[in-house]
Amino acid sequence: MPSSSRHKAAACTSPLHVQAPFVEVAVADTGQGISPELLPHVFERFRQGEMKTTRRHEGLGLGLAIVRQLVELHDGTVQAESPGLGQGATFTIRVPALTSTALAERRQQRRETPPLPRLDGLHVLVVEDHPDSRELMSTVLEQAGASVTAVTSVKEAFQVLKTRPPDALVSDIGLPDEDGYALIRRLRRREAKYGGFLPAVALTGYVRDEDRARVLAAGYQAHVPKPVEAAVLTAAVAALTRSPGTVSPRDG
Repeated sequence: MPSSSRHKAAACTSPLHVQAPFVEVAVADTGQGISPELLPHVFERFRQGEMKTTRRHEGLGLGLAIVRQLVELHDGTVQAESPGLGQGATFTIRVPALTSTALAERRQQRRETPPLPRLDGLHVLVVEDHPDSRELMSTVLEQAGASVTAVTSVKEAFQVLKTRPPDALVSDIGLPDEDGYALIRRLRRREAKYGGFLPAVALTGYVRDEDRARVLAAGYQAHVPKPVEAAVLTAAVAALTRSPGTVSPRDG
């Protein structure tokens, strides 16, 4: 959450209330708070002051949108309250309490869920500057059998491309200094000179048709929206690396 994650000194409490058939958790802190203008929009994707794809400062972007998505997947609700800037914030999550029958049904649904595509033997380069997102994507890909090298910038990505060429690239578009568009354009120019072709997946919270078209025109082969779903990400990497005629830099 914005106030507690950026101000480590902020005090935080998490009371739990059970009132059948719901469970309610309220997380309160004494951090920077939320302005009245922003409060109605804190759970929207990329609702923040700075909208550039090259950015140096974090803001309210995807974290709270992911929180809302996770809570809604459990048929719950989440709301934010704040007296204003400098006065802390309270986030309240309310979810249905599960009965033993409901738990059994969910276990059965998980058993019936098709397994994720396997990525055994593949080396995937992940470029993501946000630590939580980087860790999540790395974990998802590794659980599918891939080996992962995760970096935070375009500069670091090219160091990996020169020393340990991967089989696929997964890159966020919003990166510091140079963004994901600069990364893919530089990569395609390099390939035109030296050969090879690296399958590339773009990650972005911008999900309009024109955003997808821009991503593909820049040189990516797939567009995966944020928040990232494990099945969608692994399926995209699997599809690109198994396409007939795809050449890895290690082969080119």
